[in-house]
Amino acid sequence: MRVTVLGGCGAWPAAGQACSGYLVEHQGFRLLVDPGYAVLPRLLERVVAEDVDAVLVSHGHPDHCADLHPLVRARALAPDPPGTLPVYSLPGAVDTVMALDRPGALDHAYALREFTAGDRFEIGPFQVDSWLLPHFVPNAGVRLTADGRTVAYTGDTGPSEDLVTLARDADVFLAEATYPEVVPQRHAGMLSSARLAGGYAARAGVGRLLLTHLWPGTSPEAVRDVACAEFSGAVEVSRGGLVIDLG
Repeated sequence: MRVTVLGGCGAWPAAGQACSGYLVEHQGFRLLVDPGYAVLPRLLERVVAEDVDAVLVSHGHPDHCADLHPLVRARALAPDPPGTLPVYSLPGAVDTVMALDRPGALDHAYALREFTAGDRFEIGPFQVDSWLLPHFVPNAGVRLTADGRTVAYTGDTGPSEDLVTLARDADVFLAEATYPEVVPQRHAGMLSSARLAGGYAARAGVGRLLLTHLWPGTSPEAVRDVACAEFSGAVEVSRGGLVIDLG
């Protein structure tokens, strides 16, 4: 299994960067997780749009799904359009972004496969387990497993004991860390920090902690240092182009 970070900004893409976007590959299957703002150009530096096998969206905020629309357009308008793209999301999560075109214009190019947080299902070679995690809109944390390797991803989340279960013994814990240490009161309970992520990683016994969704302008070094104070294992900060090969 291989994870390529396409972007790791929260809220909006900072200069030269992209919001949440991760390409997870195994046995030739390419799963795009959370195509947020500015993810598509980074994806197309690596693969053509037709080679994406499926998309998984954690929740409906545009910094996690806005580039689903141009991805589907790139496929639909290709000289030799590929087959229908399966898109897995919570109910209604991608309705707004896919309504940017005239009604029905892209219906032939993608197939919406809605799931309920808490469901277990398969996408290609991946078993997907999901949890409903606290956020401003419904958000599914997901655990992707294939051939004994596991990537756990929070989407965006406030504090939850379910995060320990989601991340238990994962090879990679991809954790939202919008703030370094303290989540402001206006976002309390709905977003996370590097300190919280480090604590959950330690309790879950993960192999590697990958911090993501940093507020634009936040120092990656400062965020990493805070997480390292809570978690003694490997800690990295998501940046476009980072590749983690799990073998």
